[in-house]
Amino acid sequence: MPDIKLIPSVELRLASFLEINRRREHKASSNNGRKPGKTITISREYGCEAYTAAEFLRQLMEKNSGEPWMLMDKKLLEEIARNHDLSSTVLKNLGVNSRFLDEVLATFSSKWKSEMDHFKVLCRHILSLAEQGNMILIGQGSSVITQALKNCAHFRLYASKEFKVHSIVRRLGVTTEEAENIVSMRQKQRNSFIHDFLEHDAQDLSPYNIVFNNDKNSAETIAYAIADYVAAG
Repeated sequence: MPDIKLIPSVELRLASFLEINRRREHKASSNNGRKPGKTITISREYGCEAYTAAEFLRQLMEKNSGEPWMLMDKKLLEEIARNHDLSSTVLKNLGVNSRFLDEVLATFSSKWKSEMDHFKVLCRHILSLAEQGNMILIGQGSSVITQALKNCAHFRLYASKEFKVHSIVRRLGVTTEEAENIVSMRQKQRNSFIHDFLEHDAQDLSPYNIVFNNDKNSAETIAYAIADYVAAG
């Protein structure tokens, strides 16, 4: 079952990304000394409602800061990485920081070969976007990838099996048995991805500033808590 039912279409979000980027460039041209804003990464177990929380959070951060914020997930990052013009737009402002990004990338898996080059490109985009600030990055190992960046704060969502299965049943319209299989399969894939590409244990909570139990905290509650934490930092 594709994840597309869980989040808005990539086309709509690409249009939003391009518009926000245009507004940023216009503002940057009149304020070259602007300090990079905060970046928030959100990791989650499959079935947790991270995208809903992140969208609430994006709205809160825009309201609090008076500046545009962008929400980036796997589908949007991959679309940007595939499109040469969009990739150039994301990476063109790296300048002297490109060496730093290379050094960060070099700390990850030495086993990267041709089949992993695509993720290497995604890593570079994740680092570039995170360094710019005013970003909310969901998944793709972003919490691990951006650990060296001082403007980032990292959060993780977990939940009981019952919560995750019920959430998938409700959002995808599948049976309980189908949802159980989806949750189990996707979580195994995520754990393998983090281990193979970043040489990191997905169960290690040390990269995170705060961990939330999605059973006991709604998406909106999580969004408010993260916004307050970031504002106080």
